Amino acid sequence: MKFNLQLLIAFFGSLFGFILMSYMVQAEYLVAFDRVIIDWVQGLEVEGLTAAMKFFTYIGSLRFIVILSILIFLFLFYVLKHRLEILVFLSVVYITPILNRLLKLYFHRARPDFHRLIEIGGYSFPSGHAMNAFSFYSILAFLLWRHVPTHMGRNAVILLSTFMIIAIGLSRVYLGVHYPSDIIGGFLASGLWVVAVIWLFQRYKEKLEIHERAH
Repeated sequence: MKFNLQLLIAFFGSLFGFILMSYMVQAEYLVAFDRVIIDWVQGLEVEGLTAAMKFFTYIGSLRFIVILSILIFLFLFYVLKHRLEILVFLSVVYITPILNRLLKLYFHRARPDFHRLIEIGGYSFPSGHAMNAFSFYSILAFLLWRHVPTHMGRNAVILLSTFMIIAIGLSRVYLGVHYPSDIIGGFLASGLWVVAVIWLFQRYKEKLEIHERAH
C-alpha cells in the first residue's frame, strides 16, 4: 500500500511538472533560466570533458540503448527466466521513443543555435536522449533493485542509474543541442510513463499473489 501511494505521488508530480514545464516553454518564460544554465555548463568546456560528454551522449542514443536492451532481454529471458519483467522492460524502453516523437511534433521547439559542439537535426522539446536515458536506466534499476539482497547493493544500483541519467542529460546541454528545460521536460515525460508501467506491474503481481493464495 505504501509503495502504491509513492507511485501515485510520483505520477501526479511528474504530470503536474510536465504540464507546468510545457506551459513555461511555450510561453518563453524559461529563456533566461536556460541561458544562465547553458552559459555555466558550457563555461566548463575543456578537451577531456568534451570527449566524456560525447561518450555520454552516445550511450544515451537510441541506437546504443536498443543494442543494450537486446542484451538485457537475452539475460532476463535465458538466465533469470523473468518473462513478465521482460515485458515491463521492453514496454518502457521501446515505447518511450514513440512518445518522444509525438511530443516533439506537438511542441515544435527549435534547438539552440549557439555554440554547438555537434550537429543534429529535429526538434528540441522534450529531449529524446533525456527521455530514453531516464526510461532505460530507471526501469533497469527498478528490476535490478528487486533482486539485489543487500541494502548497500540497492543503494549502488540507484546511485549508478541516477548518475547515468544526469550525465546523459547534462551532456546534451554541454554539447549545445538542447536547452536545460528540454532535459527537465524529458525526465518528467519519461517519469510519467515509467511510473505508469511500474504501477500496472505491481497491480498484476498483487492480483496474481491473491489468486495463488486462493488456490
